[in-house]
Amino acid sequence: MGLFIRKLDWALLTIIGTLVALSLIMLYSISSAGGTDYFTKQAIAVALGIGVLFFVATLDYTHVSKYSTPIYFITLLVLLGVLLFGVTIRGTAGWLSFGFFQVQPVEVAKVTLIIFLASFISKKKSELGEWTRLIVSLLLTAGIIFLVLKQPDLGSSLVLMAIWGGMMLASGIRFKQLIVLGTLAILLLGAGWATLDPYQVARIQTFMNPELDPKGSGYNVLQAIVAVGSGGVTGKGLGNGSQSQLNFLPEKQTDFIFAVVVEELGLVGGLLVIALYGALLYRIKRIGELAQDNFGYLASVGVFMMIFVQVLINVGMNMGLLPVTGLPAPFLSYGGSSLISLCMAMGLLLSIYQRKQGNADYRITLEQSRI
Repeated sequence: MGLFIRKLDWALLTIIGTLVALSLIMLYSISSAGGTDYFTKQAIAVALGIGVLFFVATLDYTHVSKYSTPIYFITLLVLLGVLLFGVTIRGTAGWLSFGFFQVQPVEVAKVTLIIFLASFISKKKSELGEWTRLIVSLLLTAGIIFLVLKQPDLGSSLVLMAIWGGMMLASGIRFKQLIVLGTLAILLLGAGWATLDPYQVARIQTFMNPELDPKGSGYNVLQAIVAVGSGGVTGKGLGNGSQSQLNFLPEKQTDFIFAVVVEELGLVGGLLVIALYGALLYRIKRIGELAQDNFGYLASVGVFMMIFVQVLINVGMNMGLLPVTGLPAPFLSYGGSSLISLCMAMGLLLSIYQRKQGNADYRITLEQSRI
């Protein structure tokens, strides 16, 4: 156990711990205004997440990769079950209800897709040609994305597509393949627009001009912009944010918690959050560079893309720069499913880090053999 503790990436754990602590502080501030006790519920999720993180960290990730195919098909079945038996919350039938708590399977699906693609790409490198590997991986990813779009959950679908794209680029995709992918992406976007629900179309139109419907679909964006703009340099102080404490800002505990941070802690608090995310992404990138095999490297790339895209979209929509897609801020937003799935991903990274390259000669050999 002592050796296990010493081999952990304590820099990564410190960054995660700081983000989670800040999340609990902000949720305590929100809960103090009355209503739902988000703080206590999230504290329970944090305790569970810590257990999941260290459990996954103790596993040998190379053994996990052996079960990637069953994991993929179980994920498909669960997402299908969501469509058949799911509970609708905020217009999305993406939750499974188990009495007093709900689970959002798409959050776990992001991690299982990373595991599956990392295993598939690394194993099929010598068995399949580049085009075949590219197309098959796209079709397998599209199966998950289709089920998520049917919920409908556009934001998570974008994250899943970004995970696939990032991992394929990291696997050594060629320029002509990139051109084909770009063309396919444009076609998929066109087809996707035709399948969007009216409320999703309204979100995109509101992004272009929130004033079109200031009391309807544009309300969230305008209130978030007001909250961010009113914080100033040092903020109004914990518990003193008018937009959040007086409930002008909807979904302040999830989608718009970054706006709450900036309103109550100011520009300083917002920059702190962005700096923490930057440090987190750097550590993930570093773990990928130290990975002892292609699976570990590609899995790190997938986790990097998952967190990068969610941070980019969440912060962007809080500042009125991107459409509202309902994506949580990693480790910051309220939500047990998101937090526990992120802890799974971090545990996987810690497992990769503990089995990193042992010497310079091996590192050179690895780099020469890496995809």
